[in-house]
Amino acid sequence: MAFDGSWKIDRNENYEKFMEAMGVGMMKRKLGAHDNLKLTFQQDGNKFLVKEASNFRNIEIEFTLGVNFEYSLADGTELSGAWTMEGNKLVGTFTRKDNGKVLKAYREIVGDELVQTYIYEGVESKRFFKRG
Repeated sequence: MAFDGSWKIDRNENYEKFMEAMGVGMMKRKLGAHDNLKLTFQQDGNKFLVKEASNFRNIEIEFTLGVNFEYSLADGTELSGAWTMEGNKLVGTFTRKDNGKVLKAYREIVGDELVQTYIYEGVESKRFFKRG
């Protein structure tokens, strides 16, 4: 499918402000802005396997569209939620376990890039990935 393959981080937009809103400390924000994140997607119908490789961790996440699952961010923040598909866009709605606040996430292919958008407490951030 459209997301299948490997994607390497190219650039960020407002990512440090987003991490600050999420409560990530200054040192982790500085490191997080340069995490060299690489995502690898494998889609089989409604099931996805996403491999995340960065300077901080290497993990695999399996999920089925519309089915809640547990997930921990690189800083340890625990979330519960689900991804759905709206048109050609993956839409994630996750609730933080520590404070009950909602994190929205979007993944879509725009031109030759994968654009990942996060919205938390009114702060929007985008991360742009190139195939590779």
